[in-house]
Amino acid sequence: MARAFRRSKYLWLLFLPCLLYYLIFKYAPMFGLVITFKNYNVFKGIWASDWVGLKYYRMFFGNPDFWVLMRNTFLLGFYKLLFGFPAPIILALLMNEVRNAVFKRWVQTFSYLPHFISNVIVASMVIMFLSPTGGIINELIISLGGKPVNFMMEPGLFRPIYVLSEIWQHIGWETIIFLAALTAVDPQLYEAAGIDGAGRWRKLWHVTLPGIAPTIMIILILDIGKVLEIGFEKVFLMYNPAVYSTADIISTYVYRVGMEQGNFSYASAIDLFMGVISFIFIFSANTLSRRLGGTSLW
Repeated sequence: MARAFRRSKYLWLLFLPCLLYYLIFKYAPMFGLVITFKNYNVFKGIWASDWVGLKYYRMFFGNPDFWVLMRNTFLLGFYKLLFGFPAPIILALLMNEVRNAVFKRWVQTFSYLPHFISNVIVASMVIMFLSPTGGIINELIISLGGKPVNFMMEPGLFRPIYVLSEIWQHIGWETIIFLAALTAVDPQLYEAAGIDGAGRWRKLWHVTLPGIAPTIMIILILDIGKVLEIGFEKVFLMYNPAVYSTADIISTYVYRVGMEQGNFSYASAIDLFMGVISFIFIFSANTLSRRLGGTSLW
C-alpha cells in the first residue's frame, strides 16, 4: 500500500485540491444537519438550541403546498431529463458524422459557449426575448399577423421555456463527454460493418450507440439522481407570482423559508429530505442498470 502510494504520489498531489474541496465544502458542513432536529437559534448556537425531534419534517409533510411543490419539482426535473438528456447525445452523433473539420470545430465552439454564460444573464436574455413589448419572439409573431403573448406570465409555458433554455445553455458542454466517448470506438468495427454492407444508419445503430452505451448509462444514472435538484438560480430569476402554480419548486420554497423567514431548521429539514429522495433515485437507477446491462457506478 505504501509502495503504491509512493509510486503514485504525484497523481495524489494533483488529486489533493479536489479532495480538500469536498472535505471542506461538502463533508465538513454535514454536521450542521443536526439543526433539522432542533429549534435552531442563531444566538444560542447549534448545540445549545432546543431539540424538537421530527417537528419540521412533520410540518413539511403536513404543509398544504407539499404536493404542489413536489409535483412542480419532479415535473420540471423529469422534462429536463426527458428532453435535455438525449439532446447532447444527438448533437454528438451528428457532429461525429461531419467530415469538414473546420465546420465541426465551429459548431462545437459555438454550441458550448452558452455554458459559460451566467444564469443571471441567461434568465435576462430569456425575459428580454420573450417580452410582450419589443421581444424578438413577439416581434416575429406580430410580423406574421398574430398578437403578442406575455410568455413569462403564462403558467403553462414556464416549464417548456425553462427546459429549452437549459438545453440551449448546456447542450454543447455536455456533448464533449459523448464526443470523447466516440473517440474510443474501435474504427475497425466500422470497417467490418462496411464490408458487411452496413450503411451510415446501421453503423450508427449497431456500432456507434453500443460503443458509447456505458457512457450513456453512467450519465443517465447521475442525471436521474439530480431529477429533484433543479437549479435554484434560474428558476428564481425567471419565475414570478403569476406562474407559482407551475414554477414554485422546493429550492425556491426553501429560499423563502430559510432566507426570508429565517427558519433555518425548517429549510434544512426540507433540503435533507430532498437529498435522501435523490439518493434513493440514483441508487435505484444504478441497481437497475447493473442488473439489466452490467453498467453501474459501483
